[in-house]
Amino acid sequence: MTLFTWGRVRHFPHLPPPVPRYFDVASDARVLAHCYWHPRPREHATLIGLHGLEGSSQAHYMKGLAEKAYGAGLNAVMLNQRNCGGTEALSEGLYHSGLSDDPRAVIAELIQLDRLPAVGIAGYSLGGNVALRLAGDYGPDTPPEVQAIVAISPTMNLGLCVEALERRSNLVYEWNFVRNLKSRMRRKDQAWPGLFDLGPLDSVRTVREFDERFTAPHHGFRDADDYYYRASSLRVIDRVRIPTLIVSAEDDPFVPPEQFDDPDVRANPHIAVQVTPYGGHCGYYAGAAAGFDGYWAERRIVEFAREHCQAGVPGD
Repeated sequence: MTLFTWGRVRHFPHLPPPVPRYFDVASDARVLAHCYWHPRPREHATLIGLHGLEGSSQAHYMKGLAEKAYGAGLNAVMLNQRNCGGTEALSEGLYHSGLSDDPRAVIAELIQLDRLPAVGIAGYSLGGNVALRLAGDYGPDTPPEVQAIVAISPTMNLGLCVEALERRSNLVYEWNFVRNLKSRMRRKDQAWPGLFDLGPLDSVRTVREFDERFTAPHHGFRDADDYYYRASSLRVIDRVRIPTLIVSAEDDPFVPPEQFDDPDVRANPHIAVQVTPYGGHCGYYAGAAAGFDGYWAERRIVEFAREHCQAGVPGD
């Protein structure tokens, strides 16, 4: 199902053209969001989408989520991680799997400047870890406007997930991730000549090697293992204080389901965990029916957001 949904051509006939918006999230970083606003945005709840490793706001699951959210009366803000979506020139640095500061800055602007009354966050894979990390980082100080978190196939325990990715059966997935990571670093070098030493890049063959040589040192981690430990949302999951849904699948090739049995997850009354027998990694194709394109996780996100982000949604 992972490969099926990755390779399937999708169309979004009910999705209006996006409004690009840039957010200054740090002194050296700007990120791009593709926004789908209703005519009076403050009268609607807003769903923020966070994509996975080397994805973008234009990934099929992000556009599918935006279409379903918009059709359900929500504003949709599909956010790019730093350097993603063709934005390498906008930020001096790189993103990493636990960088919750960027969505936090975006949310603060949407609440303070746009005065949006209700916000939900949905993340896929790496974005799921970021969303859960954000909720944990907020802890008891979560803004009242932030009312729901959904994480689809989240890499909560980064070390465990990287170990799973390194299995021989996952060779095609890792090859694809590494290929994209290396291509992005070359584009980054074109935008910021000489900022990064690309000497080791050609020898990188795994995600772990990439993180060891680029991600970890750039962000001040001791090494890849230190990065995986410190960036994992599992370290702060006990601090989550808002309604949170985690969805994953037993047959996910590189997000082992046992991480969701961690006592800090199961003991948190704010967190619901749904592990399905099938679904792959961010797949969850249930078969199309009248008025539904079959992408079940996108629909589940919107249902959860509408249930918990009530303020200002017409008809609620």
